Amino acid sequence: MEHLINQRVKEIEISGIRKFFNMVSHIEDLISLTIGQPDFPTPEHVKQAGIQAIEENITSYTHNAGTLELRKAACSFMEKKYNLYYQPETEIIVTMGASEAIDIAFRTILTEGTEVILPGPIYPGYEPIIRMIGATPIHVDVTGNHFRFTLEMIRPFISEKTRCIVLPYPSNPTGVSLSEAELKEIADFCKERDVFILADEIYSELTYGEPHRSIASFLKEKTIVINGLSKSHSMTGWRIGLLFAPEELAKHILKVHQYNVSCANSIAQKAAFEALTTGMNDALPMKREYEKRREYVFNRLTEMGLNVVKPDGAFYFFVKIPESVGLNSFDFALNLVNEEKVAVVPGSAFSKYGEGYFRLSFACSMETLEKGIDGIENYLKVRK
Repeated sequence: MEHLINQRVKEIEISGIRKFFNMVSHIEDLISLTIGQPDFPTPEHVKQAGIQAIEENITSYTHNAGTLELRKAACSFMEKKYNLYYQPETEIIVTMGASEAIDIAFRTILTEGTEVILPGPIYPGYEPIIRMIGATPIHVDVTGNHFRFTLEMIRPFISEKTRCIVLPYPSNPTGVSLSEAELKEIADFCKERDVFILADEIYSELTYGEPHRSIASFLKEKTIVINGLSKSHSMTGWRIGLLFAPEELAKHILKVHQYNVSCANSIAQKAAFEALTTGMNDALPMKREYEKRREYVFNRLTEMGLNVVKPDGAFYFFVKIPESVGLNSFDFALNLVNEEKVAVVPGSAFSKYGEGYFRLSFACSMETLEKGIDGIENYLKVRK
C-alpha cells in the first residue's frame, strides 16, 4: 500500500538530530552533548500547579485558542519582557508546543509554488513542513557572515514568489542573535512588500549580554511570533507553545489549529499560567548557569584552536571541523562516538550549509561538558 502514500511525505526524512541521537543512544556510558533540552527540572511551583489542575478535574477542552487567563498572562509577559502588545482575545493562540505553531502558521500563509527564505544552517523543523505544503525553501548560506542573516544576505533571494522570511533568533544551531539595527533594516525592507516574517523566538529568555529584541517591534502587522515555555521554563514535555499575530492573520491560523488539535492540554495550560505569572523570571537562574558553561566551553574550544562563533543566545556552539580530520560531519560525529563515547550532532542535520560543522549543546552539567570536551580534544589530537 506504500504506493498510495502522499509522495511529499515519503520524500521527507526524520530530523537529522533525532536520527543521529537514536542511532547512538543505546551505547553504554555515552556522554551526550546532542539534544537541545534543558537539564533543569520544571520549577516546583509550576509542577504543583499542574498537579492541582488534575486534582481539581481541570481536564476538559478549553477555548480553541487557550484559556483566556493564560492568553492574558502570555500577553502581559510579552509586554513586560519585550514591549510587544497583543490583544489576548484575538491575537494569541496557545499551541501544542512551538512546533505546532510553526506548522499552523505555514499552512495558513503558504500555497503551492510560493517560496520561504531561511538562513542555513538552521533547525530542521521548517523545511519538511514547507515542502509538504508544496512551497519551496530557499536556504541562504550565512556561514561566511558569522551566521548572521542580515538584509544584505536576504535581498538577492527576494522574488515575486517570496511569501515568508524565517528569522529563528536566538538561533538553533548557532546561538547567534540579530541586533536591533539589523532587525529594523529587514523590517523596513519588508514594509512595502507582500511578505510575512515568521520569527521563531523560543530561546528569547536565554540571551547573554543584550536583551532579546523582536522584529515584531518594527513590523507587527506582518510578523508571526513563535514562542513557548520549553526552553525558558524547562517544560519541553508539557508541550505549550505560543503564537502571536495580528488579529486579521490570527483568526485564520486559529481555524487550522482548531482542526489540528482542538486545543492545547488543559492541565499544561494551568501550569503555563503559573510559569508566566509567578514564574515570570524562572529562566534567570538557568541562564546564569548557562553563561558559566558558555564561558567554559568557549575557552576550551578556542584553546584547542577550533573555529567558533561565541553564541549570544540559546545553548549551542556550532563548531567548524578542522580540515585535517578529513571527514564529513556525519562520519566525524560517528567516529567521535565510537572512539571517545562522546556524541555531538553532525552539522549536516541543519541543511547542506551545516556540512563541515558539528553542534555542541551546553544544556548539560559541567561535569558532562568537561568529560565531553576532553573526549573531543583527545580525538582531535590524534588527527593533527
